[in-house]
Amino acid sequence: MYKCEWNILEKLEPMLTGAELKARLKVLPDYAENITMESQAVRLMALNNLHSFYLPSDMSVEIYTKLYLAMVRSMQKKESRLATLQRNANSRNIRACAKGEEPSFGGIIGGSDSFSIIGCSGIGKSTAIAKAIALFGGEKVITMEHPYCKMVPVINVQCPFDCSAKSMLLAILQKVDQALGTSYYENTVRAKANINTMLISTAQILLNHVSVVCIDEIQNLIKHRAGMQLVSMLTELLNESGISIVFIGTPEIEPFFESVDYLARRTLGLHYDKCSYDNYFRNFCNELWKFQYVRNKTEISDSIIHWLYEHSSGIMAHVIFLFYTAQEISILDERETTDIPALEAAYQRMGMLHTHIQPDLNFRKTAPKKKKSSSMEIHQETKTLTKENGDRAAITEESIIQHPTENKQIESWSFMDFAEQAKKGHSDMLELLKGKISITEIAI
Repeated sequence: MYKCEWNILEKLEPMLTGAELKARLKVLPDYAENITMESQAVRLMALNNLHSFYLPSDMSVEIYTKLYLAMVRSMQKKESRLATLQRNANSRNIRACAKGEEPSFGGIIGGSDSFSIIGCSGIGKSTAIAKAIALFGGEKVITMEHPYCKMVPVINVQCPFDCSAKSMLLAILQKVDQALGTSYYENTVRAKANINTMLISTAQILLNHVSVVCIDEIQNLIKHRAGMQLVSMLTELLNESGISIVFIGTPEIEPFFESVDYLARRTLGLHYDKCSYDNYFRNFCNELWKFQYVRNKTEISDSIIHWLYEHSSGIMAHVIFLFYTAQEISILDERETTDIPALEAAYQRMGMLHTHIQPDLNFRKTAPKKKKSSSMEIHQETKTLTKENGDRAAITEESIIQHPTENKQIESWSFMDFAEQAKKGHSDMLELLKGKISITEIAI
């Protein structure tokens, strides 16, 4: 009788929580205070280190915890009796495919513990995933003795742009080969295996050697007609291997996942939006601002933080780009300061993103107080009239409402009176309205 004595959990990195986890996730670039006295070339090269800046958020903690627990759950399943039955079933299906027979699909071990991580582009979810994987071993190989086996906690692949099921399976095999030093990919290509054989053999490899597969850019599914076919393949791979599959993508994939119940059940998970204007955003800006490479350092202020939020829409990648580019421009033009004009110049380089930057928080300027002597309220109403030549004009009607305290008489008129006058005199109504209201003609 097969007896497993793996004790996998003893080989894993300990799970981190709280302040210790955030401290391990935090990444600050190397920085020397005297760097501002160096030449332009030296400072520009050092400025590149700014791209490594990472300040963990609650999202980072949740992603790390979710991935770690999924990895543990998947490894525990590999020690179960069901995993042995699944290996035997996969072996029978591989032999059936070799004989030209149809395999008998039907997952024994199951894979209902998969989930999704959905979030806006640029908020740092891919970085959080990479750093979480690095903390608990990543693609570090775990060697078991009884029975002998090599395990990879997590592999990370990307959804093919053409949603090819074969390309996805080959990408997974390549990652396994890179970690274990095996030749599964070469053997599969050399054998010219069909998709059924590739699916079952890949499922067997994952069952034996991998705990979690992260699939990034999963929104590619909705951009190609083969998307549903790839989803069906991944569902079968999930059932036949029993591993955890993590789907990572942008919010545009949500309607696709919600369209079918079995798919929605397997893709429940974490959802993140743009960062709010909160303590984390302010702390992020304060920490980032410490890494100035210009000669004349600028103290960060609330107005600068407000500006950064308005022009980044709460996306951390945009904040880093603005701060980095502002310093680059300021160093090159020898202004040597990181102020609002430098940030404005950096914002102009984000021209293609201007239509997508819509901050959730509006910072209202203090409105000037109304003079007490002003006793009239002006209401504008825009109307569209057709001229005799067929052109159309947008007309803004200003209706003046007099306060009860005023005794002045206001000239009264209406559009109907002018329309009747224009009709009787065979004249252009717009000419009659000039001087009465504001008229803007628009060519159509």
